[in-house]
Amino acid sequence: MDLKALPKVELHSHLDCCLSYDAVRRIDPTISREHYDRHFVAPPKCASLADYLTYTLNYRNLLQTDRALRIAVQDVFEQMAADGIVYAELRFAPLVHLGGALSGDDVVRCVSDETIRQTEATGIDASLILCTLRDFEAAQSLETARLVKRHAQSGPVAALDIAGDEVAYPLDPHVPAFEYVQEAGLAVTVHAGEAGGPESVWEALDKTATRRIGHGVRSIEDAALLARLKEEQIHLEVCPTCNVQTNAVGVFEDHPVDRLHRSGVRVGISTDTRAVTDVRLTQEYERLRDTFGWTLADFEQVNRNALDAAFAPGFVKRRVAGTIDKAFAQVSL
Repeated sequence: MDLKALPKVELHSHLDCCLSYDAVRRIDPTISREHYDRHFVAPPKCASLADYLTYTLNYRNLLQTDRALRIAVQDVFEQMAADGIVYAELRFAPLVHLGGALSGDDVVRCVSDETIRQTEATGIDASLILCTLRDFEAAQSLETARLVKRHAQSGPVAALDIAGDEVAYPLDPHVPAFEYVQEAGLAVTVHAGEAGGPESVWEALDKTATRRIGHGVRSIEDAALLARLKEEQIHLEVCPTCNVQTNAVGVFEDHPVDRLHRSGVRVGISTDTRAVTDVRLTQEYERLRDTFGWTLADFEQVNRNALDAAFAPGFVKRRVAGTIDKAFAQVSL
């Protein structure tokens, strides 16, 4: 089975953490390959999520202009095209890109416009998720929520997310932002169950009524939570290699993704941060095959799970479903 050729749906990918060295060099030619490898790519095992997050700041510092943001979008589409991705959701926090002359609206317009251009050029359908951050003030989260509502009317923006250190910062100050977006009839997802235990997943489900959880892998520790995830058909956006890197999971062989999948929890597979983690989605598939014996049927199921949970318009879902139907009918192990 040629895993690279399989059509893939990726729901959890941070745009600002996907910059290849070639893209970084285009933005700032003074950055050497050695500097990039040391300061932009995190080690395979970090002490914690907080430790890992320090590497993401280097990308943020570069992405402060319209040109740099467009390069980031172009770069990730090139990577996704080489990875067999047919539908993706790219997430980013607009308010961390205001160090130059851009406003929050400028940032979202720029990324939205370039995403549309790249979809037309590559055929890869995509939606955008705007992130607030755990360490933001409540007002910043509401500002991000308003950006979601304004830009969902005219482009690929589809949802609100919250990222960051879930151990150090509670969800409560950000709940009004989620309520604002949901009252507007728009979607949400929440990072939880990675650095924080299953209690952070309960919190996300109870306080935001989200139908998707970013990561959620520590749900495996709570039988009652697993039952709820299955009963309510909550989708987990699982990023196996990054979960090991952030020390949410000790080693890949112990990752709960296989147990979650076999138990009937709806999971999809993503990379999270292609550059910080130095991973491609095809590599994630290869590791799942080699470690847990995943077959074509498993990969088909997780892609259908992800497409079902996607924040895409109906016509896009139907188009992507047709691609998946055709491809999986033709390939074999």
